Amino acid sequence: MRLAIFLITLVIVLFFASLLSGAANAPIADSIAALFSGQGPLGTVMQHIRLPRAILAIIVGLSLGLAGAAMQGYLRNPLAEPGLIGISSSAAFGAVVALQTGFAASFALALPAAALLSAFVAVFIILLLAGPRGGALTLILAGIAISALAGALTSLALNLSPNPYATSETVFWMMGSLKDRSFTHVQIALPFCVIGWIALLSTGKALNALTLGEDAAQSLGINLSRTRLILILGVAAVIGASTAVAGAVGFVGLVVPHLLRPLVKARPSALLWSSALGGAAMVLAADIAVRWILPDRDLKIGVLMAIVGAPLFLHLIYKTRAELS
Repeated sequence: MRLAIFLITLVIVLFFASLLSGAANAPIADSIAALFSGQGPLGTVMQHIRLPRAILAIIVGLSLGLAGAAMQGYLRNPLAEPGLIGISSSAAFGAVVALQTGFAASFALALPAAALLSAFVAVFIILLLAGPRGGALTLILAGIAISALAGALTSLALNLSPNPYATSETVFWMMGSLKDRSFTHVQIALPFCVIGWIALLSTGKALNALTLGEDAAQSLGINLSRTRLILILGVAAVIGASTAVAGAVGFVGLVVPHLLRPLVKARPSALLWSSALGGAAMVLAADIAVRWILPDRDLKIGVLMAIVGAPLFLHLIYKTRAELS
């Protein structure tokens, strides 16, 4: 209960800090008044630029943190993360194709639609490769194959691109960012993410049983095939939607469950909701940081997460090794 209160409070504080961060350096009281009134240039900035950006940070963070905890719980591997089964790389490939072919410029929803479509095509192929009774190892192998293929096709699309401007736009998009997002992006991502959140949270009981092993889980009445299907579709929904609107943002689904696992006594069901809140807090904090560190250079949130997340993850690995030795 204390952890839940702390994480919820942290997310709320960071949400309002995000609303008050940016180039329009107005007094706090004026910014809050403009947020509710919507009047004047400051009101436009608060309601149509900062508010959707902060909401998207929560949506993306919740999705990445929850998907990471679910993947680690199902595979019983603390090194697992959403990108392991190729969903994020497949969504990125769809977005790259949309940008390189000019489809993204045809209408506002073209890029996220292409990313989502590519993510769900990847899910279909993964399920086909893994088979109806495939275990965790089969799922990992199928996901790695799809991830490698999507990465190779993305590189090929960039390599053969005749338009350097589209290539530059693609590279910057793949770095991950929440800048210049609107409520249109919120409306695109939110329905898929809500469905994915519900699906992933419903696997809590099954993930708890899986800590005893697959045979023990089946003896407790857990349908492993159904659990796997729900988990893959849930991860596809949240990661596909998040990648579609924010680009590639890494390390959240890997690091956050590691940080919070000791605080929930390694219970997968408790780690699901705590990682979701922790992921929202991490993405909000990172998005605030990119606006303060290099406000004039458009530092990408995906770049910052990699710079901070990689050393943190290395420290966690070293700490875990020291505890086991």
